[in-house]
Amino acid sequence: MLTDLEKNAIRDHYRAISQNLPQFRPRSAQREMIAAIANAFSRTQTRAEGEEAPKREGESIVVVEGPTGVGKSLAYLLAGGIMAQTRGKRLIVSSATVALQEQLVNRDLPFLVAKSGLELTFALAKGRGRYLCPYKLYQLTQSNAQQNLLGFEAPAVLWDSKPKPEELKLLRDMADEFAARRFNGDRDTWPEKIDDAVWMKVNNDNYGCLKAACPNRSECPFYLARDTLENVDVVVANHDLLMVDIGMGGGVILPAPENSFYCIDEAHHLPKKALSQFAAEHSWNQAVWALEKLPAVTDKIAALTDKAELANLADEAAAALLESLHEWQFHLSEEPELRPSENNESVWLWQDGKIPEALELTVSNTAVAARSLYKHANSLNDALAAARRDKDQNSAQIDRLSTEFGVFRARIEQITAAWDLLATVPAEGEEPLAKWITRHLDDKNDYIFHASPISSASHLANNLWRRAAGAVLTSATLQSLGSFNLILRQTGLQWLPETTTLALQSPFDFDAQGELYIPPVHASPKDPAAHTAAIVEWLPKLVSTEEAIGTLVLFSSRKQMQEVALRLPEAYLPLLLVQGELPKATLLQKHHQAISEGRASIIFGLDSFAEGLDLPGEACVQVIIAKLPFAMPDNPVEKTQNRWIEQRGGNPFIEITVPEASIKLVQAVGRLIRTESDYGRVTILDNRILTQRYGRQLLACLPAFKRVG
Repeated sequence: MLTDLEKNAIRDHYRAISQNLPQFRPRSAQREMIAAIANAFSRTQTRAEGEEAPKREGESIVVVEGPTGVGKSLAYLLAGGIMAQTRGKRLIVSSATVALQEQLVNRDLPFLVAKSGLELTFALAKGRGRYLCPYKLYQLTQSNAQQNLLGFEAPAVLWDSKPKPEELKLLRDMADEFAARRFNGDRDTWPEKIDDAVWMKVNNDNYGCLKAACPNRSECPFYLARDTLENVDVVVANHDLLMVDIGMGGGVILPAPENSFYCIDEAHHLPKKALSQFAAEHSWNQAVWALEKLPAVTDKIAALTDKAELANLADEAAAALLESLHEWQFHLSEEPELRPSENNESVWLWQDGKIPEALELTVSNTAVAARSLYKHANSLNDALAAARRDKDQNSAQIDRLSTEFGVFRARIEQITAAWDLLATVPAEGEEPLAKWITRHLDDKNDYIFHASPISSASHLANNLWRRAAGAVLTSATLQSLGSFNLILRQTGLQWLPETTTLALQSPFDFDAQGELYIPPVHASPKDPAAHTAAIVEWLPKLVSTEEAIGTLVLFSSRKQMQEVALRLPEAYLPLLLVQGELPKATLLQKHHQAISEGRASIIFGLDSFAEGLDLPGEACVQVIIAKLPFAMPDNPVEKTQNRWIEQRGGNPFIEITVPEASIKLVQAVGRLIRTESDYGRVTILDNRILTQRYGRQLLACLPAFKRVG
């Protein structure tokens, strides 16, 4: 229950914003959201000393759909920040992307602190991989300087081939700038894009990290950032980092769930982000390369640590795993599903995640060999750590070897994780794992082994929600077909019955601000050629070349988008900006410039432009949706999930495809009205919205625009 202190603090700080910002308009929906979050967090359960952890049923969790214009970030930062301070918790804000993270840290939180008077400290949390490792960088650049660009051998394991002069120059530049404290070691702050292949040589990773023993620990960007996180009220992360932390047991990178209130922004992305984190895969080529190179490294470790027997055990396990992988190569080369295809990629999906009977023993042997190697590799790493503590040892040599061995440990863990999942046989009645093998025929023939859960719901329920002190999940689009059932099911919150849901009212007057037009398009999208021809016919009727306004045309297919662009009348071509032909930032700049100069501008975009694109005013007066955004179940996880639903008597189209399409359609339509002064029209060129029962369901969930035509 909320205390009087908490109620007064929330009221006073919210009032301060109004007083300090004359143009600020308090909205009832925003106040409602603040109250819902504060009430939820007030119901948090605490663990008394000596007692078991409380059994959480969602009493401190609230799911809030807040349409554009509500002011969601201010609501959850104010309520969450105050409740975290009064309840002795940390506030973890998680967004879908790094860009949104930076917006929160650079704009939203400074605004709140400045205008409300609420004293909050905050910091941005990024994964290890975004920071450089000074030790690696100095090893590479110093070794290279000593060898005067010749030979460049140490540490050779970090390079697949001899580095190019431009790569060496970039590394030296980074080392110089970092040493002079003009570069803080955060990849995102380097003025130019750093190629992934180069960054991988110097990025911070857990496996090669020397931790407290590192001679560069005091200047390590990762540890400096991590130390900052220990002392702030608000940690701003993203979904990927949050899931990495939860996957490691929670409280490893971020504050522990039991001591944290979570604000999950853009929460509709969380289930798939979680799914990718709980999946595993590895490349056959990369595995073989690592296993063939490993004995040379274990020999060095044996010489330094006097652990020859342990090194031999690791070598034997590596040899057994290598033998298994060569056996796989034989099996896979004969597999009909993996014959070369037109796009140089073929996929063999194991139906229902069941291991083919003829391969059961091979799968088991591979998994056993991988686990054995993983065990011995960790023991060798412990031996290196013990040797480092021995004052008589050459610590510099041990450090270099630890960093080198870290590359192999990372690869071994990746291989082991994949085979652990591939070898797992779920109990009778449990949902299956998706398991498949991809063959790539590019410059080198390669096989990728994959395994993934088909849902992240149980992982999220058990490892996050049942442990968290409290959480708010929010987005502009969380309801599907008028209900929260889909998001509750996907996130596992369906199993926490006391979870609260809240749908806020939009501040926009849709009937007065927007129109909905569904023209008589007779061609069905099920006939792609006819439907494309119909779009080409209709677009000139809908879009004027003379009026200086922005039009956004959204497609579900890149092929259709490109065909329509090629077949439009010549007069439209100078107005056209097609996603993929220019960087997004450049495309939007050209769009705004055209309108400011009194010219029409038309953007052709795909799914990613249907969400998160903010084009207020004249920049977007018309949104045209070429086709209802149904996702094709074309990836192995979705195919396995759909079969599982069918086997249990369900209909995946009704249970998954239509509800997800509803969310995507609302997101697409949401590009039109971004402020209270916007006006425009949505046009849908897909007749199924009128002819099919599910179409009418989708239509009923759209904003209450005035119907025209």
